[in-house]
Amino acid sequence: MYSYLDHLECTICGETYPHAQPIRTCPSCGKVLFARYDLPKLKREVDRAQLETRSGSMWKFSELLPVLDPEKVLSLGEGDTPLFKASRLGGKLGLSNLYIKDEGLNPTGTFKARGLSAAVSKAHELGITKVTIPSAGNAAGAVAAYAARGGMEAHVFMPRDAPAANKIESEIMGSNLTLVDGLINDAGRLSRERAQSEGLFDLSTLQEPYRAEGKKTMGLEIALQLGWRMPDSIIYPTGGGTGIIGMWKGFYELLDLGWVEGKLPRFIAVQPEGCQPIVKAFNDGADVSELWPNASTIADGLRVPHPFSDYLILKAIRETGGTALSVSDDDMVRAMRDVASAEGLFICPEGAATLVALERLLEDHFLDPDENIVLLNTGSGYKYLDLLRN
Repeated sequence: MYSYLDHLECTICGETYPHAQPIRTCPSCGKVLFARYDLPKLKREVDRAQLETRSGSMWKFSELLPVLDPEKVLSLGEGDTPLFKASRLGGKLGLSNLYIKDEGLNPTGTFKARGLSAAVSKAHELGITKVTIPSAGNAAGAVAAYAARGGMEAHVFMPRDAPAANKIESEIMGSNLTLVDGLINDAGRLSRERAQSEGLFDLSTLQEPYRAEGKKTMGLEIALQLGWRMPDSIIYPTGGGTGIIGMWKGFYELLDLGWVEGKLPRFIAVQPEGCQPIVKAFNDGADVSELWPNASTIADGLRVPHPFSDYLILKAIRETGGTALSVSDDDMVRAMRDVASAEGLFICPEGAATLVALERLLEDHFLDPDENIVLLNTGSGYKYLDLLRN
């Protein structure tokens, strides 16, 4: 069997649904649906050692991904990104086990390739031919690429001030690009309206069940790359939060399978000072966030003023003993240079935010210098050249 996908389950009301037809959010309460797998059967039939011999993409974890027919997988080689031991950077900070998971080496240059490979592949398998997505930039390029791979029609809605690289990338892949005067929440409203009027399937962040499945493979890979161990802490730049939620879910699946032991890593969410709804909600002790007014930051992927999955992000942070903090745009740019000069990695400002957060957490003694700490770089710095011009 290629996939052990069993059913879909609502993260709030617990209602379950079959996976054989297109579905977005829970029909009963409108909240996020999780893909659930037949883990007891998978545990009986598959040994984790089998995965160690597989090469290629994130689809080496096919048993824990949602596509049943391998012929329907739309892949550009996404995933299987390196986990670098950042020895020089760690040495400067007094850390013995600092790692950088470099997602900038994915197709289209960001971790969005993982989520969209999974979501568009599943849509393809279910017979969907037209998709739409709102995006701050990078998800648009990814959905355009995978739709092109599957011969599907893609519509993308993007803030007018999104990086030029993302606009060009989306158009050259053949998508129908609409620029929006506003932020990603405004783009999301237009995407939903167009989906309703033209019969498009909307792939908005966590408003369908399968993007999180692609993102969770970051966590599966980290565990595999650490010798089937979970790190102690993962510092993650948080916009829509699909990566935190996906990895959190994936680590629980590994525990249920008996492929790892111990406790989940602490998830630490980092947001920019100009758009920090999750940080505010965490500090206020709230279970959901409020719309952040006048959101602004140079890190376009973090300019998400009201994440749809806020309640799951906050649950993952609190349940694992993590925290949430904000950093300045100037510090992000400085950290881009620091990582590049110390480790030779050209990371995006979103990824650089994790280094700024790490420095502060060390000062506050929130993190232990002997911990295994992973910084999650979500994309390539080459899409942000304008930020680094003197």
